[in-house]
Amino acid sequence: MSTLAHTMMTAARSADSGLANSGGLDRYPYAEASADRVGAPAWEGTDPELGRVSRRAAGSRGRGLHGQLVQQLGQMIVSGDLGADRPLVPEEIGQRFEVSRTVVRESLRVLEAKGLVSARPNVGTRVRPVSDWNLLDPDIIEWRAFGPQRDDQRRELSELRWTIEPLAARLAAGHGREDVQQRLSDMVEIMGHAMGQGDALTFARADAEFHSLLIQVAGNRMLEHLSGIVSAALHVSGGPVTGCERPNEASLAHHGRIVDALADGDGAAAEAAMRQLLTVHPEVERVVPAPREH
Repeated sequence: MSTLAHTMMTAARSADSGLANSGGLDRYPYAEASADRVGAPAWEGTDPELGRVSRRAAGSRGRGLHGQLVQQLGQMIVSGDLGADRPLVPEEIGQRFEVSRTVVRESLRVLEAKGLVSARPNVGTRVRPVSDWNLLDPDIIEWRAFGPQRDDQRRELSELRWTIEPLAARLAAGHGREDVQQRLSDMVEIMGHAMGQGDALTFARADAEFHSLLIQVAGNRMLEHLSGIVSAALHVSGGPVTGCERPNEASLAHHGRIVDALADGDGAAAEAAMRQLLTVHPEVERVVPAPREH
């Protein structure tokens, strides 16, 4: 096994057990009014565990207090627990989640940047309609994928991948950077070793890096901007831990064919191999529904 493969597999297992140091994880990034007010947030209708910011969530996600609150409020907005035009009163949020005004203020700024809320003088902060959300934001992708809209989100992500990745593979064949070629080959090697050991987490991390690298080497900056979407899609497709729930020989072989096509500068072959890969991927088989009747 190569040094890179051994390092990555060790890092993945450490991350899964919560023992990895920040340096190891940084190398493989895949992955603080009144209750009867008319229209006030229906905090009582939510999970009581959301009342106190979860320290366990902080440990698993590496977020500070404001990051945890962003996660909590974001999930509530995306799930519909906090509907459109619902007022968000900082004092109420601070009391409900037992955090300071500073944490609330910073969290609302993050949510505003994602298009989930708007803050206006004399109006306050309110939840915005879905049409205003930045649906390509990785956090919103994740929140939708594990909420009531999970089926729609995963189908939309799969359809988007079918648009992005075959084109990226074709374009990447015209950019023969040896360092990237080697890195892609390393990822295939890592996936092979991980599959042999039944290590789905390492396989998923190498898979995510493979697809991200492929888009980056396509030479199209607008496509490169979308690489985070593909990473998010791989992360949420198979569940909260793995991006490829059942690594298999067919998937591994298609990854290898893509690398070979890139080495040969054969864009058509690279595109075809990517389409085949997306077809056999477990998450695509599970997520893409039968044609809808009209």
